[in-house]
Amino acid sequence: MADGAVLRVPPPHEIIIVPPPEHQTHHALLQQCIQVRIAVFVTEQGFPLEVEVDEHDPTATHCLLRLLPSLEPIGTIRAHKVESAGGSYYKLARLVVLKEYRHCKFGRNLVLALHNWAKVDARNSGVTDHVKMVCHSQAVRANSAGAVAFYRKYDVIVNPIWKPDLPPVILLRFGYEEQGDLFDEDGEPHQKMVARLSLEE
Repeated sequence: MADGAVLRVPPPHEIIIVPPPEHQTHHALLQQCIQVRIAVFVTEQGFPLEVEVDEHDPTATHCLLRLLPSLEPIGTIRAHKVESAGGSYYKLARLVVLKEYRHCKFGRNLVLALHNWAKVDARNSGVTDHVKMVCHSQAVRANSAGAVAFYRKYDVIVNPIWKPDLPPVILLRFGYEEQGDLFDEDGEPHQKMVARLSLEE
């Protein structure tokens, strides 16, 4: 390892599914999810507090990322099932990891945990072929490749402005593809992303 290099080993952690509302621990665990979201979306990114907690929180399925053994909450993601004329799908939302832990690839782990839950839920509902996942991803900001890049199947990473001559890098992601044009959500540009997860795996 080169001098000054930092070994980025993820700390011990767990991802749990917050139990349903009738469970005695539901409220406390849901509040932990919401506090992590407020720390990032409201305090760090400047979204209004009044739009952060919405009508889907009480009935959505939430994954909570916690450090071990302290059980300190450091990340979360949620999904809720949407029934529509074109069939049902799962709306992935509120993916967040505290800033100091973003180098650990916990965002990836949270998405995969939620995908696994959605597959099980879809199978239990009688679905046999695939499950449709939808998210509204924050689009590119001036100083980052944006959250859209996180979900794409194949993404051309934005080159650093100080090295514009570097070729783009192509990475395998989660299988999400853009659908439609950018739109405003809570004052920021967002992109609808859709993935179809096979249930045959």
